[in-house]
Amino acid sequence: MQLQEKYEKLKTIIAEMHKAAVAYSGGVDSTLLSKVAFDVLKENSIAITLVSPMNAKSEMKDAEELAKEIGITHYMINDDEIEDEVLANPVNRCYFCKKVEFGRIIEKAKEVGINVVFDGSNMDDMSDYRPGLQALSELKVISPLRMAGLTKSDIRELSHELGLRSWNKPALACLGSRIPYGEQITIEKLTKIDKSEDYLRSLGFVQFRVRSHDKMARIEVSPEERSKLFDGKLLDQISKQLKSYGYQYVCMELEGYITGSLNRVIEKSKSNDRKSNS
Repeated sequence: MQLQEKYEKLKTIIAEMHKAAVAYSGGVDSTLLSKVAFDVLKENSIAITLVSPMNAKSEMKDAEELAKEIGITHYMINDDEIEDEVLANPVNRCYFCKKVEFGRIIEKAKEVGINVVFDGSNMDDMSDYRPGLQALSELKVISPLRMAGLTKSDIRELSHELGLRSWNKPALACLGSRIPYGEQITIEKLTKIDKSEDYLRSLGFVQFRVRSHDKMARIEVSPEERSKLFDGKLLDQISKQLKSYGYQYVCMELEGYITGSLNRVIEKSKSNDRKSNS
């Protein structure tokens, strides 16, 4: 199916709902979905963002600005509490997190007379470990981008064609995804990660993560940006700054940024289970 056909299918799916709320993070996917929802449904569409310590402050600010640029009515729900199931950080943490997050988004949508909630899942999300998708299914959240067959590259291309400045934004994920499964999540750790990534962003890095391993920060930058780090003065500067946030050690992942790198522990566990059962 060609991109234009997928785009038309997306608009048809949205139009059939008559009224809809978009769970809006400000990322590439939910921004495109909000734009098309507003183009199709006008005042019968809204965007809802849950503001939590799990989300980077800079991304929440950008979500607010992008929603204004689109013109869609935008609600921001503040929630400073994180549930114990999420703080425990099990391998299915995302399931518990999405269940709570989307439960509150659904509640807000119903307050303003909307019973349909969209999320920005796309076709590529089906190829990675995504326990949050189960929560969305249980809550009957609709994923128009995935239903229309749109991949991440499709979404970026379409966003560019529609004039959205978010078209080339780096991939986003909640701050909790920087902490290895099984290690307790705390507000203090999330704050350190947020400050550290904001600092790297100020230095001009585009696609990166600061993985937090207790007292150690492990920096991942995209493979093409690694050479920028190979500067003694810059390394000293970054180390000093991140240690001022509370880390005792700062290191670099040599192979660079890889989406979902902390999911390797799950893949290794599954592999070991298969071997023990064979």
